[in-house]
Amino acid sequence: IDYNETFAPVARIEAIRLFLAYSAHKHFTVFQMDVKTAFLNGILKEEVYDGQPLGFVSKQYPDHVYALDKALYGVKQAPRAWYDILS
Repeated sequence: IDYNETFAPVARIEAIRLFLAYSAHKHFTVFQMDVKTAFLNGILKEEVYDGQPLGFVSKQYPDHVYALDKALYGVKQAPRAWYDILS
């Protein structure tokens, strides 16, 4: 894992407070959104493999692994992959 490729920027609380104070001062309307399952939409740039989840192991192929095309929760690259989709 290249940990330089796992970082995703996050707004500092000071920047958020400044934005909200300025918006209130100028009487702007502020909207927010939440993307549910956001990390599942990130496209991975490198090969990542994952084992079969417990309870879903194939009886015919118990040693098979999955090659991931998109990020999953718990994958170190997931935050960065989602950020790359947004930017």
